[in-house]
Amino acid sequence: MKLIATMSSGFEAITARELQDLGYETQTENGKVYFEGEYEDIAKANLWLRSADRIKILIGTFKATTFEELFDKVYAIDWDQWLPLNAAFPIKARTVKSALHSERDIQAITKKAIVNKMADIYMRRGRLPESGATFQIETRIHKDEVEVTLDTTGASLYKRGYRVEHGAAPLKENFAAAMILLTVWHPNMPFIDPTTGSGTIAIEAARLARNIAPGIQRHFLFEDFDWFDPKIISNLKEEARAGEKDVELNIFASDIDGSMIDIAKLNAHDAGVLHDIQFKQVAVKDLKIEGDDGVIIANPPYGQRMSDMENVRKLYKEMGEVFRTAPTWSKYILTSDLEFEKYYGERATKKRKLYNGSIRADYYQYWATRRH
Repeated sequence: MKLIATMSSGFEAITARELQDLGYETQTENGKVYFEGEYEDIAKANLWLRSADRIKILIGTFKATTFEELFDKVYAIDWDQWLPLNAAFPIKARTVKSALHSERDIQAITKKAIVNKMADIYMRRGRLPESGATFQIETRIHKDEVEVTLDTTGASLYKRGYRVEHGAAPLKENFAAAMILLTVWHPNMPFIDPTTGSGTIAIEAARLARNIAPGIQRHFLFEDFDWFDPKIISNLKEEARAGEKDVELNIFASDIDGSMIDIAKLNAHDAGVLHDIQFKQVAVKDLKIEGDDGVIIANPPYGQRMSDMENVRKLYKEMGEVFRTAPTWSKYILTSDLEFEKYYGERATKKRKLYNGSIRADYYQYWATRRH
């Protein structure tokens, strides 16, 4: 099968590298990475990818510029290979720069074509029951090229299953993991998350270091498919648990808000890494950075409201002053404030444009200076 991993814009190379590390050949496009595999590979990708949003099966590709053409080509797909008679199959539609520009009509035509094909195959008349497992279909059209996919994930892969409590604007777990994978950090290096909030960055770092599979605690949509052998995922989870590492980690997470530290500790406990992270209520200006050759990753408040901007920019200034006391550490800061460098007091070595949901956020990277 041809499979697709989707991810936030800016993380394509990270997801491709994760898939390559799992042994797959990849082909990258904007927001997605293609690879090939069998049933076990669907389960493995869902279980192990830290930076991806979801894994889809590519069921059909073709060109369509009229609704009649769309109907005929969706109908031509062997739907009985994928859907049982009682399948519930909601349809999503997306179209960009195409002759067919009404997503509602694309949705309706796709649905009608599948219903007619299933009715003909199973010799049924009238409505299909749709009382069984959910098979989420998506018809995506880009420049008249159609991709029909089946989602195997369900709730996005950022939902690891450990975060019960979070702050007002939590960072998604897969976004936090991808931020870590963009750094030079290795588990034998010290790590600081100085604006930890609900603890997501520090927790994802600890789970990465411990080799805990990101999907180990959750259920996937493919587990409900009648053609999927449940032993596949149970065996993979058993192997994953056996491969978890017991390592000594130097991870420090702090926040000015003591109530957030309590939430972060609860999340870390549910994630199985509470004892791997030192949590402390500390303001950035009071942070003491000890040791050498570490990594700092910060996701400070964005200050979306103008009334917050003065305090947020004061925090950027404090970050600059404190972080510069540790020249052998690499620092990575995520913010949507385009004037961040001005208030931090230093130009970044490198800046990467990312999207945290619909919000553009730049990832400012300050690389360490070598010790002499």
